[in-house]
Amino acid sequence: MQAVIGTPDGDSHQFELDEQQANALTGKQVGDEVDGTMVGLDGYTLEITGGSDQDGFPMRKSIQGTGRKRILIGKDTGATDVRDGERQRKTVRGNTVADDIEQLNLKVVEEGNTSVDELLNPSEDGEEDEDADEDA
Repeated sequence: MQAVIGTPDGDSHQFELDEQQANALTGKQVGDEVDGTMVGLDGYTLEITGGSDQDGFPMRKSIQGTGRKRILIGKDTGATDVRDGERQRKTVRGNTVADDIEQLNLKVVEEGNTSVDELLNPSEDGEEDEDADEDA
């Protein structure tokens, strides 16, 4: 499962969750706040804002459960090129995180002492110096 974390300053960070981290999020719903230690961000509080399954169907907060459902929607999540008053029938996913969710979107609600970059990429400083030497 991929996790995409949005920070208050507008940055986003994408990384792969291991099986244990993904299992800790299974059963949570869109809108739930989770402790950042579940995904390796100590001291952070995160909110689940959405996601999509392996076939690209988006999660929708108003649909209960883990399954897919065809619904009639106007200008909202999952609809494209909808004019005023027009609605489309689209397949969307329920609001509960399950094993078949491929990407999970999270946003930072409460920040910790260490930046997200440092927690997710602790050895990045040494790698940048090596890349600079190769380019020269």
